[in-house]
Amino acid sequence: MEDLFKLGDKAYRSRLIVGTGKYKDFRETQKAIEASGAEVVTVAVRRVNITDPSKENLLDYLDAKKYTILPNTAGCYTAEDAIRTCRLAREAGVGKMVKLEVIGDDRTLFPDIPATLEAAELLIKEGFIVLPYINDDTVAAKKLQEMGCAAVMPLAAPIGSGLGIRNPYNIRIILEQATVPVIVDAGVGTASDAAIAMELGCDGVLMNTAIAGARDPILMAEAMRLAVEAGRKAFLAGRIPTKLYATASSPLTGILG
Repeated sequence: MEDLFKLGDKAYRSRLIVGTGKYKDFRETQKAIEASGAEVVTVAVRRVNITDPSKENLLDYLDAKKYTILPNTAGCYTAEDAIRTCRLAREAGVGKMVKLEVIGDDRTLFPDIPATLEAAELLIKEGFIVLPYINDDTVAAKKLQEMGCAAVMPLAAPIGSGLGIRNPYNIRIILEQATVPVIVDAGVGTASDAAIAMELGCDGVLMNTAIAGARDPILMAEAMRLAVEAGRKAFLAGRIPTKLYATASSPLTGILG
């Protein structure tokens, strides 16, 4: 059976979602996305042109039949701004599935959870498929999924920090209580971070800086694709339990005395 990643009303083979910011140009963005194997691509509506056809438009470099464009509300600091941005993306014909991001602090870029809850509730009522960016807050994750969000997206570490998963224990609790997909969002630095997220049982990983900021973004995009695939397979296979002492890998019976 195919191991499909179900998100909203669609299913995907790839469990890697990639961003489109911080590349040197749209051509490099296009090549990195192709190398990543991603089928869902997130775009910051306030920072990347996807609404004005008279200017260079990122969507000209992405095949709409191949990719699901996931508009996000990066740069929004209030529920009102985030809601307005989602509406703008829908009016531009991008779609109704959105990554909701309401920032509460300039230095850490941690989310404003009360504002996220407020915006999510209204957007769901308006028919949006909402994927909220949150910190590794188990209570917020539960409230948002009960509200009707299509997934929850806890951070691994601050956006762009590359620190990897700082609190795997909270991620595990979120996974245990989850009734919707859990996607690690923000803080991934290298391929092993992505593999760890998948080995924990996360349904997907979203990243931007880890690829776009690498010395060779195209090669890093390929590495991330392989890491997500390997981590998912390791999770499905089931790892051996950890032990303090050794266990012989060869049988002890039937050997010569």
